[in-house]
Amino acid sequence: MASQNPQAAKPKITLYWLNDSRAQRIAWLLEELGLEYDVKIFQRDADMKAPVELEKVHPLGKSPVVGITLPDPVDPTKQKELVLAESGLIAQYLTEHFGHQTSLAPKRYRDGQEGQPGGETDEWLRYQYYLHYAEGSLMPPMVIALVLRILQGPKVPFFVRPITSVAVEKMFSVWLGPEIAKHLAFIESQLETSPGNGQYLCGPSLTAADILMVYPLQDARERFSQVTAGKGKGKLGEGFPKVWAYLKRLEEEPAYKQAESKIKALKK
Repeated sequence: MASQNPQAAKPKITLYWLNDSRAQRIAWLLEELGLEYDVKIFQRDADMKAPVELEKVHPLGKSPVVGITLPDPVDPTKQKELVLAESGLIAQYLTEHFGHQTSLAPKRYRDGQEGQPGGETDEWLRYQYYLHYAEGSLMPPMVIALVLRILQGPKVPFFVRPITSVAVEKMFSVWLGPEIAKHLAFIESQLETSPGNGQYLCGPSLTAADILMVYPLQDARERFSQVTAGKGKGKLGEGFPKVWAYLKRLEEEPAYKQAESKIKALKK
């Protein structure tokens, strides 16, 4: 656990947490940073929609959202309030300001190459890539799969469900399954070539990017374990041992478990 940046000491941090959302990753990040934070719990309705109360926090009514109240750097007698949305921005902001004594953000430049294009370390370039990849490329297929599975569920009238189910299975076998498999193969190869023979995506140490990766990989494990990986060649979950070992390793991180326990206790 890290001490905070003295220039940003004692901020009041609030995590607006929604069930079945990506907010749990931010709770984990806050635990890794050793920051004190409050949590406001929100629950989805029967249609899995976020409550409208979240729109009072951020206009889009999404989660995660983090509120930070701290002394105004221009006038310390006043308070400055920040409202941060989008997982990548939240992770980057918190890590840059409060993670100075952690390895959650790799060293940016090689010695003697500070500020030079191309002078960045391999670890930092990977870190920056995965901060965006987790949401930008990896999550969309997962969301599409969730929507398609709804077309096979009880919300679809029973007399048309056989038709929609056939269409969904065709999309999974022809396009979505192979697309997910491509991502898992890519992550497998990235783990095989991790800098310093590390067990994380960016090297030997856990980073904020690894924290963002946990949700889409959990989603893949849960939703696609029975989906064939194209042309009937086995299940999607097979053939990627490094990916699943990596995910299990993430879930065993002490701060991951601390965040789980904290949210579980607050939900009671």
